[in-house]
Amino acid sequence: MTDPRIETLAELLIGHSVALAPGEHVLIEAFDVPEAIVIAIVAAARRAGGHPHVALRSNRVLSALYRDGGEDGFRVWSEYDTRRMALMQAYIGVRGSHNVSEFADIADEQMKMHAQLYQKPVHFEQRVAHTRWCVLRWPTPAMAQLARMSTEAFERFYFDVCTLDYAKMQQAVQPLADRMRRTDRVRIAGPGETDLSFSIKGVDVVPCYGTHNVPDGECFTSPVRDSINGVIHFNTPTIYNGVTFENIRLEFRDGRVVGATAAENQEKLDSILDTDEGARFVGEFALGFNPHINEAMKDILFDEKIAGSLHLTPGRAYAEADNGNRSDIHWDLVLIQRPEYGGGRIYFDDELIRDDGEFVGEALAGLNPDGLRGASGLPAG
Repeated sequence: MTDPRIETLAELLIGHSVALAPGEHVLIEAFDVPEAIVIAIVAAARRAGGHPHVALRSNRVLSALYRDGGEDGFRVWSEYDTRRMALMQAYIGVRGSHNVSEFADIADEQMKMHAQLYQKPVHFEQRVAHTRWCVLRWPTPAMAQLARMSTEAFERFYFDVCTLDYAKMQQAVQPLADRMRRTDRVRIAGPGETDLSFSIKGVDVVPCYGTHNVPDGECFTSPVRDSINGVIHFNTPTIYNGVTFENIRLEFRDGRVVGATAAENQEKLDSILDTDEGARFVGEFALGFNPHINEAMKDILFDEKIAGSLHLTPGRAYAEADNGNRSDIHWDLVLIQRPEYGGGRIYFDDELIRDDGEFVGEALAGLNPDGLRGASGLPAG
């Protein structure tokens, strides 16, 4: 018997996240996940009158392909996967992992070649631009370890987070999106050195409520490319290409990262930021507010939605909120501003918008944890 939580999640993905219509084609790309979730999404797609297509991936096999791949191999792989993606109206990526460090010992130049020749044309140029897409993780023991939870407890957490009432979140986030669209100057202030200012004037704003990511709970835009000045010190760990970074500090001058440090893996950090010219500029700024996600677990699809958090992203801007920055990287770095993490404030045009992780004012109060729990019918405690 299929776990009913899996069927609920599959229906949400097909009916809400990608809104599959009769006759449409959806690609289900599954990385190291149980057959049950793939089969449930296939069944949900069929009930919606759509045509599901499936690609099963193994991260260990991908590691072997990345490790010694050459330009011709990556190009041909890219060409036929781009062609398949072009035939799709929707895409669902279900990403599990038995080992989050599977790609940690692959040479930087190999990962950059894959990003340039495969990831960019298949996903960023074709999938993101031309399909209704949703990406989510799958709860594995490896993820439970990162969250410092038992497998059973993490599964309960996962399904609570992923299947909340996103229609109610959609209503609650609209005032924040409207306020961001009226904003010119943003200032982020926090403990220690964190004091960063930039403009978001004229850049579109995208509220997120379970369409492109599950779990969800963020509202994003992009800084005007050359407008960022100051310092920001991120207080959550992050994994990029299988390598863990902590205590990343970035210093900006006229939009460009002119100084970057981390507690370890400094050479890797420098290499990532030197990927191309756009890697030292920012392509996204977002506020996170999922009421169930409170601690970092080194998985960005969860960490960027942490209640009371923000993230700033060296690299490529999304087309929906485009500031013109182009890069082969897109690296969300997270700062939690709740009191237990040191607090902090966010100002829009000198008006205090969020104080120690809590939104200020009646119009935005619905995005605070108590408001979202109440709006979704979940218990407030």
